[in-house]
Amino acid sequence: MSPPTLLESMLARMPSGPGAAAKAAPGQNAASPSEGSANQSISALHSGRFERWHVDPAPVQEEETWLITYLDVVTLLLAMMVVMLAFSEPVSEAFRGERREIALDRMHPQVQAAADAGTTILPPVPLPHPATAPARVEGDPVDIRAAPVPPEPPALNVGELGENVEVVTEAKGVTRFRISSELLFAPGQAALTPAGQRVIDELLPVLNQALGHTIVVEGHTDNVPIATARFPSNWELAAGRAGAVVRHLETRGVNPMRLRATGVADTRPLADNASAQGRAQNRRVEIVLEAPPVN
Repeated sequence: MSPPTLLESMLARMPSGPGAAAKAAPGQNAASPSEGSANQSISALHSGRFERWHVDPAPVQEEETWLITYLDVVTLLLAMMVVMLAFSEPVSEAFRGERREIALDRMHPQVQAAADAGTTILPPVPLPHPATAPARVEGDPVDIRAAPVPPEPPALNVGELGENVEVVTEAKGVTRFRISSELLFAPGQAALTPAGQRVIDELLPVLNQALGHTIVVEGHTDNVPIATARFPSNWELAAGRAGAVVRHLETRGVNPMRLRATGVADTRPLADNASAQGRAQNRRVEIVLEAPPVN
């Protein structure tokens, strides 16, 4: 017979309960003393301190809060779809046909033919050519309405300006008044002399005739370089002289909105700068009257 285990030894030492000596039921064989003692000890172990110490862990409850958020998102999407469908318009086949007919009416005839044939390959569309008027034969009646001639700007009454001012009439209503710089400024200076102011004042009646014309004052020099503290080059000298004339016209009551000053230096000579006479001719101020554009 094998020796008892440690558990059996501990159970054997534990006191038995009051019902341990109960007899077995009639008709049943009584258990052996060792087996009855072991069963009693196990029952006492489960109902005694073991039952007080042993606590089954509570099962973890599954959280389903994410399901509420998911249902809210689905509800919002459905509401948005309903609103979009409510604002949309049903597109009927008749409406599509009308839009297609309107589009085809605006197309080139060759493109319309390709669209009616159901092909996507379009033939080349010829570019429009400018309409040319047929050659007029002598003796044919002239249609005045065919080519209206824009009205010419009114002629200016220049009057007697003297030999100090040269008047040059150009196309499109442009009139130039050329004045030598020696009559207006001292050499290398951009301030109008009293004699130069009197020459400019002679042009005031002519300038006031055409109030709609633009007055452009151009300053011209020769090719002799200049390098002073005020005028580092001929560009500054030409622009300074043009600005002095513009300021004088403004003081005489000319609308400043009509005035413009520009310096061109020696880029537009009238004569050859190789001679002193040619350089003197190139040193000038031109007052240009530009007619307004004809609509």
